Amino acid sequence: MDVEGFPVLRFDPADPADADELFPIMSDPAGWWFDPSGRHVEPATTRSWLERAAARWSSDGLSYWSVRLDATGELVGVGGVQKHRTGMWNLSYRIAVPHQRRGFAVALGRAGLDAAHAAEPETVVVAWVLETNEPSRRVAHRLGLRPEGPRVDASDGVVRIAYVDRELSPGPGAGR
Repeated sequence: MDVEGFPVLRFDPADPADADELFPIMSDPAGWWFDPSGRHVEPATTRSWLERAAARWSSDGLSYWSVRLDATGELVGVGGVQKHRTGMWNLSYRIAVPHQRRGFAVALGRAGLDAAHAAEPETVVVAWVLETNEPSRRVAHRLGLRPEGPRVDASDGVVRIAYVDRELSPGPGAGR
C-alpha cells in the first residue's frame, strides 16, 4: 500500500517468527506512556501474542499484520483487525516510536477498515482507545471513526472510548 508521499508499506500476516523484531516495539516504554501495564516485558509475551494473532487468520479470515517498509523490510508496526469477543471487528494500530507521525498508523487503520468491510460489510469496526491516548484518538478521527463515548471493553474490562464506523446498538457487548 502506498502512503501518500511516504515509503511503501508492506502488510504481511502476523507471524511468531516476527517476535524478535516486534518485541522492541511492544516493550518500548515511550510507545506505552498512555498504558504502561500493556507493555510487553518479556519476549515470550510478544511471541504468544503473535501466535494468537496468527491463529486468527485461519479461524476468522482476518487478523493483524506485521507492517514493514517495503524498500528495506524493516518492521515498523503491527495491527489490522481481529474479531472481538463481542463479534465486532477490533481495529488496532501500533507503530514504532521512531516511525510515528508519518501517516503509517492511518494507512494501517485504513487497510484494516477496508479488509473488515470487504470480509463482513455488516459487522461494526471498533477501535478501543484510552481517553488519555490523544495520538490514537486523532488517528481514529482521521479514519472517519466516531466516538461512542466511554464503554467497557469486553476483552479486558477496561473503560475506553469506543471509536466506531457506525452506531453501536445497546445490548450485549455494548459495554455501557
